[in-house]
Order: sequence, then structure tokens, then C-alpha cells
Amino acid sequence: FEFIESQPADLSGYKRRFWQGSHDHRGVPEQPGRVVTLIPQPDTHCTGKAYLIEAEVVQRTFERLDHREKNGYERVHTTLDLHDGRAVEGLVYIAPRNNFAYLGEAPLPEVAQQILHSVGPSGRNIDYLFELADALRELQAHDPHIFELESLVKAMQEQVN
Repeated sequence: FEFIESQPADLSGYKRRFWQGSHDHRGVPEQPGRVVTLIPQPDTHCTGKAYLIEAEVVQRTFERLDHREKNGYERVHTTLDLHDGRAVEGLVYIAPRNNFAYLGEAPLPEVAQQILHSVGPSGRNIDYLFELADALRELQAHDPHIFELESLVKAMQEQVN
């Protein structure tokens, strides 16, 4: 989508977890993939990117994002701590625990197997995981859950090959 500016930002009080099902992008109804949602967790934060968009493209941008995030996600208004020191009002998509596609916590090897074998209209679930891990490294963000899951999936891939 079009944006004026982007920069790293932290969202306090949340952790990123692969607990949301993807029946429409990284999996199919018969074999859903797993994608991330944000889970409330005091004394922690998630690092990501914040985007400033022009007023003229806000509606069009949210139509596209709402379509992409339609599988159980809700828009949540919150404060984002930009890495330049400013705190700004922002909007994030979070899939709450009570949504129809929520899969919840599972042992990491089980999550890794599901990611390894899931494919949907938007591609392989492992690509989603690997691209997320790469993006976090680019931001110099530390996310043990994502990096541990990435290592586990790569090891499982090597066993299959």
C-alpha cells in the first residue's frame, strides 16, 4: 500500500504468537495454516513497522487490509512507540481468542509441522514464517518464539529432504 513514511515501532503489552488459523491465505479449510496474532502479555512488547498514510488513501488501504485480515482479525486502536522517540496513535490488527479461526497454543513441534505442510491461495505457510523472521532481523527485533519456530521448521525441512 501507499505510505508517506514508515519506521520501526513497538507495541507494549503484547507478544507475537502463531496461534491464529489461516483458512483463506496460508492454508485451506481442510488444512489451515498458522499465522501470528498478538497476545496480551504485561512487561513485553512487539517490534514491527508503523506506516503513515495520506488521508486520501486511508479508506482504500483499509479495504485491502480488511480483506487480507478478514479471517478473525479486528482493528484495535492503540499507542505505538516509534523508534525515533515519539508515541503516536495507531491501529493494529489482532485476532482475539474468541474468533472462529483461533487455534490457540500448541506444542511448538506441532505448530511447526502444521506450518511446514500448509499451503493456501497466498502461498506456503513456511514462506510467511521465513519472511516474518527475515523482516524482524532487518528491524533488529528479538522475538524468541518466531526464531525458535523458524529453526524448528528448517530442521524439519532438512529431515524431509
